[in-house]
Amino acid sequence: MLFFAINWDVLEATTWFLVLSLQLDKINFMKIRNLLLFAMISGVMGGWAQIAPDKYYVQFTDKNNSPYSINDPSQFLTQRAIDRRTKQGITIDEKDIPVNPQYLQGVAEIGVELLNATRWLNGVTIFTANPDLITQIEALPYVASTRSFFINKSAKNKPFFEVEEMLATEHEHITPSNRGVSTLNYGSAYGQIEQLNGINLHDKGFQGQGMVIGVLDAGFEFADIHPAFDSLFANGQILGTKDFVNPGGNVYTEHYHGKSVLSCMGANLPGEMIGTAPKASYWLLRTEDAPTENFIEEFNWLSGAEYADSVGVDVINSSLSYAGYDMPEWDNTYEDLDGNTAISTQAADIAAAKGILICNSAGNSGDSGFPWNGAPADADSVMSIGAVWLDDTRVSFSSIGPTVDGRIKPTVMACGAGATVASGSDGIDAGGGFGTSFASPIMTGMVTCLWQAFPELNVMALQEVIKQSGSTALNPDNYMGWGIPDFVKASWLITSVNPPKEGNNQLIRMVTPNPFSNQVSVVLNLDKTEVVDFILTTLNGTAVTQLSQRLSPGNNRINLDEVLANMPSGMYFLRVTTTNKMEVTKLLKN
Repeated sequence: MLFFAINWDVLEATTWFLVLSLQLDKINFMKIRNLLLFAMISGVMGGWAQIAPDKYYVQFTDKNNSPYSINDPSQFLTQRAIDRRTKQGITIDEKDIPVNPQYLQGVAEIGVELLNATRWLNGVTIFTANPDLITQIEALPYVASTRSFFINKSAKNKPFFEVEEMLATEHEHITPSNRGVSTLNYGSAYGQIEQLNGINLHDKGFQGQGMVIGVLDAGFEFADIHPAFDSLFANGQILGTKDFVNPGGNVYTEHYHGKSVLSCMGANLPGEMIGTAPKASYWLLRTEDAPTENFIEEFNWLSGAEYADSVGVDVINSSLSYAGYDMPEWDNTYEDLDGNTAISTQAADIAAAKGILICNSAGNSGDSGFPWNGAPADADSVMSIGAVWLDDTRVSFSSIGPTVDGRIKPTVMACGAGATVASGSDGIDAGGGFGTSFASPIMTGMVTCLWQAFPELNVMALQEVIKQSGSTALNPDNYMGWGIPDFVKASWLITSVNPPKEGNNQLIRMVTPNPFSNQVSVVLNLDKTEVVDFILTTLNGTAVTQLSQRLSPGNNRINLDEVLANMPSGMYFLRVTTTNKMEVTKLLKN
C-alpha cells in the first residue's frame, strides 16, 4: 500500500482562494476541495506510476533435475550452433543448458508474465503490476534472488539514437565518392568499403555467402519493404526475427535504427548502395527499447545474444552502448567498465566463448564528460568499433579508452561520419550517417567476408589478424585503437605473405624453413643499426615468447631455434618491430 501526506492547511487555503476569486457560493467549498484533493492524489499516484517497478529479474539457484542434457545438445541448439562449436573446438557445457522448465512454470503460476529466460545466467525477466507477488516468488526454494527495474517512462534523457540524430543535423552531409574499379557498383557506399581495402575480398567472391550475422538493435522499421533489401528477402537471406522488448512484436514496425545499421552490411541496390556483406544471411533481433534508456535492456541484449547463439550465427553486430540510464542508480560507472561487470559485457564474453565474433559500437560520448567505451564494448573478447571520417581522421564524438583495468579500446575504426545508410521506406542517405552505430556494421560485414575466406580461424585469431592489419598497429592507442584495418593485408597475414612494398623496403625478407620442426631462421633487412623486437604469439594473440636484438644495416639472419625449441606443434604469428616498421608473418611448427 502507498502512504503519502496531504498538507490540509494548504488545501483549505487554496480552496477558499478559488471560492472568493471566482465569487462562488460557499456551498461549492466542499466540491472544490474534493476536486483539489482528487487532483493531488492523482498527481502523486501518476508520478508513482511513472517510476513504479513492473519488470523484474528472477535468479534461480541451479539447473538440477533438468530434462535437458549436454549429451543431447540438439534439444536446445540448432545443428549449425553445434557445428560452430565443433569447428572451433568448443565443448557443450552447463551454460548451454536451458533454464529448468519446472522453475519457469512455478514462477508463472504465481500470476506473473514471463518475458525472457536466460540459460547463460540461469534466470528469467518477468512482468507484473503487483509487487506483492515478488515476495511469493522469493519464497520459492529454487529462487536465489530478485531485482526490480524502475522504469521511468516519462524520462527525457537523450538515448543513444537521439545523439546520432543530433550529430547528423550538426554535421554537414558529405558527398561520398562512388568512383572506383570493382565488380560491384557500390554507388555512394564505395568509399566506406574502399577505406578498409575491402573491395578486393568482394571481387574474389567473398561477399558473405554461407555466413550468418545476428543484428541486435531497436527495430527495423520498413526493412521488409525497402528496395535495398529486396534481394535479402528474395533469396531467403533474412532467416527470421525476434522481439525481446515486446515478445511477439513486429520488428518491422519499430524504430528505424536497425534498418540503417542493416543496410551497412546487407544493402544490395547497385548504383546506390551495396553493403559490406550483401550475400550473408541475417537474424534481426530487437533488444533495445529506443524511446528510453532502461537497465532491463542489458538483459534483453543477453537474451538476444543467447538466441543468436542457439540459431547458429557466426557474427553479431551490436550498434548499442550502455553507460548512463534514465534512472542514474543503474548507471554503469567507469569502475564497472572492467570487462566483467556489466550484464551485457558478461553476455558478450560468453557469446565469444561459444565461438561468435562480436562487433560492438564504441559509443558516441567522446566529446562528453564520460568519454569511455560503454558496455558491452568493454569486454576483452569484443571488437569495439570507433568512428573515423572518410579521410581517415578520428571523429571527436567516438568514445575512447582505456577500460578501467587498462586495456586499449576501441579495437579498430571504420567510417562513422558521412556514411551512406538506408533511410525511410525507400531512400538512401548518401553521406548522412553519423555515429559509431554505422562504423560497427561496416566493420562487421568485412570481418564476416574475411572469415568466409579463412574459415579455419577461431574468433580470437581472426581478431588478432584484423588488429595487426590496422593503420596504427605499430603504436595502438586509446583513441584509434589499432586503427583502420586493411583487409588485403589481413589476408596476406593469414597466408603468411607480407604485403609487397616499393623498392627494397620490406623488413622480413625470408623465413626458412616454414613449416619447420626444430630449426628456423628469419632474414631481415634494415637500413640502419637499431634494436629489433621479436614477439611470438598464438593465434588468439597471447604472447608466448619475445626477445630483442641489436642488428646492423643490411640483411641479418636470426636463428630462432632456442626460442622455439620447446614450443608445441601448431601455428603462430611472429611479429617483428623496429622503430618505424612492424611486420607479421605466420610460422607453422610440425
